Amino acid sequence: MGDDSEWIKLPIDQKCEHKIWKARLHGYEEALKLFQRIEDEKSPEWGKYLGLTKRFVTESNAVAQLKGLEAALAYIENAHVAGRTTGEVVSGVVCKVFNQPKARAKDLGMDICLMYIEIEKAEVVQDELIKGLENKNPKIIVACIETLRKALCEFGSKIITLKPVVKVLPKLFESREKAVRDEAKLLAVEIYRWIRDALRPPLQNINSVQLKELEEEWVKLPTSPPKQSRFLRSQQDLKAKFEKQQAAGGDEADGEADEETEAQVDAYELLEAVEILSKLPKDFYEKIEAKKWQERKEALEAVEALTKNPKLENGDYGDLVRALKKVIGKDANVMLVALAAKCMAGLTTGLRKKFGTYAGHVVPTILEKFKEKKPQVVQALQEAIDAVFLTTTLQNISEDVLAVMDNKNPSIKQQASLFLARSFRHCTPSTLPKSVLKPFCAAFLKQVNDSAPEVRDAAFEALGTAMKVVGEKAVNPFLTEVDKLKLDKIKECADKVELAGGKKGDGGGVKKAKPAAKAPPPAEAPAKPSGPPKKAPPAKASGPPKKGKPASAPSGKSKKAPESKETVETELSTEVCEEKAAAVLPASCMQLLDSANWKERLASMEEFQRAVEQMDKSEMPCQALVRMLAKKPGWKETNFQVMQMKLHIVGLIAQKGSFSKTSALVVLDGLVDKIGDVKCGIKAKEALTAIGEACSLPWTAEQVVSVAFAQKNPKNQAETLSWLANAMKEFGFAGINVKAFINNVKTALGATNPAVRTSAITLLGVMYLYMGAPLRMFFEDEKPALLSQIDAEFEKMQGQTPPASIRGSKKVGTEEEGDEADEEQVDGGAGDIMDLLPRTDISDKITSDMVSKIEDKNWKVRKEGLDEVAAIISEAKFIQASIGELPMALKGRLNDSNKLLVQQTLTILQQIATAMGPALKQHVKNLGIPVITVLGDSKANVRAAAMATLNAWVEQTGMKEWLEGEDLSEELKKENPFLRQELLGWLAEKLPTLRAVPADLMLCIPHLFTCLEDRSGDVRKKAQDALPTFMMHLGYEKMNKATSKLKPASKDQVVSMLEKARAVMPAKVAAPAKAAASKPAPSAPAAKPASAPARNQTPSEDFGEPEPKADPKKAKSAGPAAKKGVVGKKPPVKVGAKDEEDKSGPIYILVPNGKEQRVKEEKGLKILKWNFMTPRDEYVEQLKTQLSTCLAKWLLDELFHFDFQRHVKAIGAMIEHMEAECEAVISCLDLVLKWFTLRFFDTNTSVLMKALEFLKLLFIMLSKKDYQLNDYEASSFIPYLILKVGESKDVVRKDVRAILTMLCKVYAASKVFPFLMDGTKSKNSKQRSECLEELGCLIENFGMNVCQPTPAKALKEIAVHIGDRDTTVRNAALNTVLAAYNACGDQVFKLIGNLSEKEMSMLEERIKRAAKKSPAAPAKQERVQKEQPTNPNATFLRKPAQEEVPNKLRQARAQNALLDQSAPSIPKEFQLDLDVFENNHTCASDIPDLVQHKLDEVLEPVMIPERKIRSVSPHFDDIHNSTASTINFVISQVASGDINTSIQALAQIDEVLRQADKAEAMSGHIDQFLIATFMQLRLIYNTHMADDRLDKKDIFKLYSCIIGNMLSLFSMESLAREASIGVLKDLMHGLITLMLDSRVEDIEDGQQLIRSVNLLMVRVLERSDQTNILSALLVLLQDSLTSTAGSPMFSELVMKCLWRMIRFLPQTINSINLDRILLDVHNFMKVFPKEKLKQLKSDVPHRTLKTLLHTLCKLTGAKILDHLSMIENRNESELEAHLRKVVKLLANLSGHKSDKSTEKGALRSDDKVIKANVSDILSEIFKKIGSKENTKEGLTELYEYKQKYSDADIEPFLRNTSQFFQSYVERGLRMIESEREGKGRIPTSTVIPPPSTDPSSVSLGNGDDLNAAAYYERLKILRQRRGLENSTPEEERPPLGSLKPSVASCTDMLHSKLSQLKESREHFQQEQSHSHSPTRSSASNLDDLKKRLERIKSKRQ
Repeated sequence: MGDDSEWIKLPIDQKCEHKIWKARLHGYEEALKLFQRIEDEKSPEWGKYLGLTKRFVTESNAVAQLKGLEAALAYIENAHVAGRTTGEVVSGVVCKVFNQPKARAKDLGMDICLMYIEIEKAEVVQDELIKGLENKNPKIIVACIETLRKALCEFGSKIITLKPVVKVLPKLFESREKAVRDEAKLLAVEIYRWIRDALRPPLQNINSVQLKELEEEWVKLPTSPPKQSRFLRSQQDLKAKFEKQQAAGGDEADGEADEETEAQVDAYELLEAVEILSKLPKDFYEKIEAKKWQERKEALEAVEALTKNPKLENGDYGDLVRALKKVIGKDANVMLVALAAKCMAGLTTGLRKKFGTYAGHVVPTILEKFKEKKPQVVQALQEAIDAVFLTTTLQNISEDVLAVMDNKNPSIKQQASLFLARSFRHCTPSTLPKSVLKPFCAAFLKQVNDSAPEVRDAAFEALGTAMKVVGEKAVNPFLTEVDKLKLDKIKECADKVELAGGKKGDGGGVKKAKPAAKAPPPAEAPAKPSGPPKKAPPAKASGPPKKGKPASAPSGKSKKAPESKETVETELSTEVCEEKAAAVLPASCMQLLDSANWKERLASMEEFQRAVEQMDKSEMPCQALVRMLAKKPGWKETNFQVMQMKLHIVGLIAQKGSFSKTSALVVLDGLVDKIGDVKCGIKAKEALTAIGEACSLPWTAEQVVSVAFAQKNPKNQAETLSWLANAMKEFGFAGINVKAFINNVKTALGATNPAVRTSAITLLGVMYLYMGAPLRMFFEDEKPALLSQIDAEFEKMQGQTPPASIRGSKKVGTEEEGDEADEEQVDGGAGDIMDLLPRTDISDKITSDMVSKIEDKNWKVRKEGLDEVAAIISEAKFIQASIGELPMALKGRLNDSNKLLVQQTLTILQQIATAMGPALKQHVKNLGIPVITVLGDSKANVRAAAMATLNAWVEQTGMKEWLEGEDLSEELKKENPFLRQELLGWLAEKLPTLRAVPADLMLCIPHLFTCLEDRSGDVRKKAQDALPTFMMHLGYEKMNKATSKLKPASKDQVVSMLEKARAVMPAKVAAPAKAAASKPAPSAPAAKPASAPARNQTPSEDFGEPEPKADPKKAKSAGPAAKKGVVGKKPPVKVGAKDEEDKSGPIYILVPNGKEQRVKEEKGLKILKWNFMTPRDEYVEQLKTQLSTCLAKWLLDELFHFDFQRHVKAIGAMIEHMEAECEAVISCLDLVLKWFTLRFFDTNTSVLMKALEFLKLLFIMLSKKDYQLNDYEASSFIPYLILKVGESKDVVRKDVRAILTMLCKVYAASKVFPFLMDGTKSKNSKQRSECLEELGCLIENFGMNVCQPTPAKALKEIAVHIGDRDTTVRNAALNTVLAAYNACGDQVFKLIGNLSEKEMSMLEERIKRAAKKSPAAPAKQERVQKEQPTNPNATFLRKPAQEEVPNKLRQARAQNALLDQSAPSIPKEFQLDLDVFENNHTCASDIPDLVQHKLDEVLEPVMIPERKIRSVSPHFDDIHNSTASTINFVISQVASGDINTSIQALAQIDEVLRQADKAEAMSGHIDQFLIATFMQLRLIYNTHMADDRLDKKDIFKLYSCIIGNMLSLFSMESLAREASIGVLKDLMHGLITLMLDSRVEDIEDGQQLIRSVNLLMVRVLERSDQTNILSALLVLLQDSLTSTAGSPMFSELVMKCLWRMIRFLPQTINSINLDRILLDVHNFMKVFPKEKLKQLKSDVPHRTLKTLLHTLCKLTGAKILDHLSMIENRNESELEAHLRKVVKLLANLSGHKSDKSTEKGALRSDDKVIKANVSDILSEIFKKIGSKENTKEGLTELYEYKQKYSDADIEPFLRNTSQFFQSYVERGLRMIESEREGKGRIPTSTVIPPPSTDPSSVSLGNGDDLNAAAYYERLKILRQRRGLENSTPEEERPPLGSLKPSVASCTDMLHSKLSQLKESREHFQQEQSHSHSPTRSSASNLDDLKKRLERIKSKRQ
């Protein structure tokens, strides 16, 4: 147990991660107990184990794993946060648990998967399980299938998505493993339980035996639908219901639910769509037009085969549909017609709703073709048209069907009716409204009387089906004219009809529903039609509220039901009337009716009135009474009093009795005759109104107007019209037959009597209220004067809403009916009116010539075609819906390349909209949707035109058609920012005006979510605006559920937007008045949760307070009107009054150690880490909880209020209290900053500006207090602040930059740097450029030390942006690199890495420009220095920030200034102090000159200043004096872009090089000088030579200087040997490129120049360090052979150089580091193995390499094999084998030679003896090596023998042994050799080369060791002293295994070392180093150098 004590005390989470399995087991057991103990599912304790759950399941120890699985299961079941781990844990279960042998582990794994499904993570689990099916381990596959089956069995097909499972099933059936196939079979059976036959099509192609087995299993399954037995957490209500049923044992209710489920699964959904358009035969369109029917048949058969695919991919099928339609319509061969119809049916079935676009074109053709008699043709056509119907709606094709209903051909009529009957079966009462049914019923009623019996039968069947679907009540009003016999026939048909959905059809459903509700109605239902009509209305009132069916009739029409019998009331004879009247009237009254005395008549009328008033409705004989009133004198009554009484009584009878139209006709003439009477007119109008109420206004109006205009009395006409105008206002406009009296109105307008005209215009004004603009169309032919009067009247009515109807609904009564009437008015009113307009059929004018013109290739011809169309439409004014081929032709023009034609097409579509009216609906899919596509056009004017067209269409069609189907979602799916923003803007505008939307709107949601994260800001904004309007219709829950398919990062963002949208949703509702009235109740509660940001069932105490406060306001602000603004503006007054006292006192509360506690909690993962893309609710909640202890209660409420104005106030209060309560502010600074990060995600600018104001003041306060932010505070604030630096508004950006500047005062600039670097990776170009600018400022202000992690890495990342697409980003990157250049000079070029030539030239140009501008700088800088002596070097990129240089920095600068004054000659280590040079000497740019240094100081002994910081070790200063910096500066000018500057610098260096005593000063600068030189060569080659403006002589001069300098340099061997490999490689590259430059030959003396280069190259080859130059050439050869761009001549020249080197090898072999060379050869052979070399065009490289190796072997013999120590995996190296071969060959050759010499000369006798014994001795030795005991001894003897007889050949003894033995012997010999030599050679077991093999230190032997290696050694010493590691492999040695040569270029060599040194020096600047004796340059040496420089200076002068 001793080891247990280590872990036994550890906390549980640490035990779970312990390396000892027992500890983990113990940890899991404790975790399990803990998980079962924690009751609060939201406890922070759960957070600790979030990262560990995967460990629980992937535990490697089987025993511990079981416990781990149990713990994981408990965690998932109880933890609120468990859902986040779904993916990783289930993936772990699949890979690590399902393959376990223990059944218990597998069961637990399954339980875990099912538990995740229970906590709503079904999709993720399913995805992981389906991924598991790809696993190679059959155990895992079986377990995954079993888990899926179990999940489906328990949760059902609603929760487990079957499509992906069904997709993989066939593959599982093909598995080799029987276990997998068996499990797949069980899964298939389970799936079949849920979806039945929908599973058959996807499994059609599996093995027939397997299919048969499945069929057998399927048959055994019970027919009752399965039930869900396990429920999600969100389905607890269902669970309770299920348990109750289980207890009761009943299952009726479930049956219904399950039927629903069953209906949902559709085989089509489970299939994969097939793309067939590309598979059509290429000659299909030619063949289908061929004259031979066989060819046409072939083409159709090919299509038929393709359309057999059950599901087709969407595409443009327009051409194919047209071709098939042509065959159906025009082909003479009926067999082909049938075949084409089959293809059409297949196409339609495969495309489903996507075929809807083409439905309108196809239906008329198929209907016309029904004239064919052949059964197979008719059957094919029926199948095709039935399939087409399912893709569209009845409304869309109603026009086409009605058009053929009165065709002369009976077959067509019969088939049209049968088609409708079949179609009705698929309808429901809602999809078959009265407006659609009415015209069909009228057509059927005609056919019921047709002479052909088959037509009559078809009409009966259709009517019967309609009756079954919508119920008798709805159909009866249309059947009033039908006699009883026919009515019975219709009912008989209705009873026989089986609806598509089985018995549960709509009509049947209604009948069933009623008995369930109450018992009596079943008996009543059949009786209703024949029984007395008066009983119908009450039944109606009570029955339909749940169905809402009869409601769709307008109020006027609904009268027809009650009157249906009375309307047909027969006219009674006078005798009968008198009889009936006598029965109810007093006898005296009857006698006096026609008395001659008016007083008696008056008395009679009074009695009549009393009798009528007392009469009961049921016994009032209305017709008899009114006929009595009409009895002589009747309406010719002369006494006005009697007449008034008569008219009043008519009104009474109409009101009280059942007044029929027959009765009305008796009195109407008389009433109209008296309407113009001054005394009786009013009573006449009242009576007419009463009749209107009794017999419906539409009928009454029609009669009255026709009667009035049949008379000639203008007074009557005028008064009739004014009565009608008034009646319309009272009754509403529903059902008014405008057509019936529009001609009379026209007559009135033309009347001579002005009163008549005025009344007519007034009437038109009232009609305009209801009809709108279309009304004017009737009167466009009127005279202009009259038209202007009409327009003036219309103008008056503009903007008014029609008054609510107050009459006409009395008898129908129910609210619901009224509602519907209203709806009809709103929705259908305009439609009805538009139907009345006389319309022209223009289809015959749309000729095929015109269509082909529109589709012509020449745009002018296309334009002509469009002009013709426009002319036809404007001429016709109103057109019918049939417009032939025009839709397809116009659709093609909407994507015309000529934008003018697109606009013209849009104008035509607007014309069509106005001309066609509501019938336009059927063209929405094929013409309307393409208009939406045009919204994606890049030109704004085209988009505007498209939007105008769209709105014109919607005005006619309403929105329903647009929102149905997938078309809209397909448009939104297109990734076109213009299309998306326009479409979303349009939807945001239209959706709020709708009462209801089709369910298909849900299809748009995934794309809407995508738009919320679109790259374009406009799209995102429009999507956010549209969000509430979508939510209005779809509801928050649905939309929130849809987010589950998003990626986690996106989901969080979208969910938070949904929350925001939810808050503003009620405020945006702009439904019609009635809808608004019905909404207050739900909308008020909806507003409540939105008002507080508590959304995720947050603890109530957090938000308990604000809610009650909000309540009274809401009550007062009138329900839904309580918008955001109201809540924001009203309450503060009240709240202020109530809580004034609370607001006094401190607002920040100081909590001791609160911040430290929070840091601890975040580190321990007890709370969420503040890290997100957009803030989710849990972050807001957490912050609110944390802030509640630190802020005053009222402030907290304000800060988390949903109204932004509260935020502004709160920030104001925080600013006021900041200074006074600074301690408390600092104590909760982390939280305050976090709250402000949330504000960065708000869109409100005023809040943002206020927030930035606060932050500026906050950082000023913090810097005053000398407070430094900690990393916890910084990391939760700075990244979000940097997001706002990319804000589009300048003011915001300016403030953010100011804050960033202040930030450096309270947080180290070097720590801000990485945050800004992250900011440069943003997608927002503004943010990238601003971050780069800010980085430039940091480098400028703080020097290169600020760059993190290293200057090289940082600058490389910055330099990447030089190639950015955005100009501002490019400029910012260049400026930043320029700032770095100003800080460290040319070293920048190596730090930034390799740039493309274009980017490099941009950078060089920028540096050159900066240099030119800088002459003005010194003056400015002097001024800066005077004003600000603390800051001598700073050149700010942005001036405003100058005042804000951080205080700490100022102190540091002050110290630096002191140092500079006391030791001006000591600049930073390894860094050009260009600032100093530029300040004093930049005016040299006009006369290029060496910098004139004050060398007096140099000659004085160097004083090391006393510093406040501890000084650096003295050897740095010794080495680095002003001589070096002067040379550095001159060398930097060599690479100048200015030719003269460069020549001057070269001249100065040449002067130094030519004098042997001075040349030593260059030592240590050789690589630097050569880099500058070849950079200049590259500049000449790429830039100067291409620049025609430059004089070629200048270029020649520059070349001469360079070559002259080089010759001088390479004539001095000691300096030449300092050049490192990388530099030599680049130099040789530059020189060879120059030799091959054809442009040089064109220069005068070009040949001379090339000869000089040739000479120089020879000098370089001879004088350089031989190892370095040989390595460089090998690497260069490899590069040139690898590069495809290089010329073959280049490689050739490199090889010539190598040959030359090979020639000198005998002399140089001793100075060459063979290990290094062989490593390079090895690397070369790895890239170019022997085979690859031989494949090259030229064999020279191969020969060169062989010669080199051969020469080396020849010179060194077998010892060369000991020089392979730097090569890893020698056995794999091709090189070793090759060397062995060569060595052996050479040995054999030397053997032959010695044989010959034996013959010639006599050998000494002892030698002979030895030779004779060689064989025996070696045999003995090898025996020893072969024995186990003596192997070591044998190897030692062999080694000694080889040493003694170096020419002894042991090859024959090894030849017959194994490869292993041979390598064992060689390895043993090498080991002994290394032991014997001790330090002489590194042991072969290590691959790290000794220092002498380091390429950069080869020149150490010369005593000139001032190079990278020396510095590197010193760096090592320093690092050691600091306790830092030295052994980073990258620094120790090159990566030997890499294919690339280890020496890429100079940048990997000298400069990286220098930069490391420089950084290390800055790192240790504040550390006192112990003195370390310098290895170079004594003081006398230094003095010597100073004197030399003095001499140089005097010569210059």
